[in-house]
Amino acid sequence: MFNRWRHFYLIAAMAASLLFLAGCRSSTSIADISRDPGKYSGKDVTIEGKVSNGFGALGKGIFQIDDGTGQIWVYSDTYGIPGNGNKVAVTGRIEQGFSFAGNSYGMILRETEKRN
Repeated sequence: MFNRWRHFYLIAAMAASLLFLAGCRSSTSIADISRDPGKYSGKDVTIEGKVSNGFGALGKGIFQIDDGTGQIWVYSDTYGIPGNGNKVAVTGRIEQGFSFAGNSYGMILRETEKRN
């Protein structure tokens, strides 16, 4: 009887761990994206890093993230702009040839999910 419950709890713990891990996204380095932008163009990725620059108004704007391997601009039209120096994880779609407020950006990440 004791072994049966022990197995039940072990299996339940393993199932819970798998569900937790399935919900976690792995982040992609900015260097990898910069090396082969065509591979990531139009695809959703998650990046993590420190906000190094940004501007916007009324909930829309653009900010730069530095992950230690490179920098990328992130466009947000829904979630606002985080403050300089904040560490963030951002999920979005890689786009090439983007313009905002009269400036052109070769490649950006368009934020598609609320950031952590």
